Amino acid sequence: MAPEKHVRITTDGSCIGNPGPGGWACILRFGKHTGELYGYEIQTTNNRMELQAVIQGLRALKEPCEVIVATDSQYVKKGITEWLKIWKLNGWRKANTVKGSRAVLNQDLWQQLDEILGRHKIEWKWVKGHADDPDNLRCDALANQAARAQVSSGGIHRLE
Repeated sequence: MAPEKHVRITTDGSCIGNPGPGGWACILRFGKHTGELYGYEIQTTNNRMELQAVIQGLRALKEPCEVIVATDSQYVKKGITEWLKIWKLNGWRKANTVKGSRAVLNQDLWQQLDEILGRHKIEWKWVKGHADDPDNLRCDALANQAARAQVSSGGIHRLE
């Protein structure tokens, strides 16, 4: 059995206004290879763009991998590591509160992400946004550019 490939995916999402024009970006690192992927949505929210960055990064992997996903989004990290299992058990509804049970926001994207999760062994890592992580800073710049200019990479832009 061949050893699994080890990939690091750094992600970020951006939104001008919230809702408003949005962008997402991810950087994939595999050995000495690096690729950037980014895109946009005309009218969206920051949380949707954060999720889209993770989804697109994982979809770019063509075979099962050991993955570290680095995100500055507590929404994404807690959603995956704490809330997803409960949401699924509750039929994609949040836990009962004084207001009653409410549908999970961005359910379509959470369901897409949930489908992808089983293909890979994933470690979720939170990184402080706008700090000292070069890949996070680059993702932030790409996501903002995508949101402002409404541009997409159209695929992985490889940096060697």
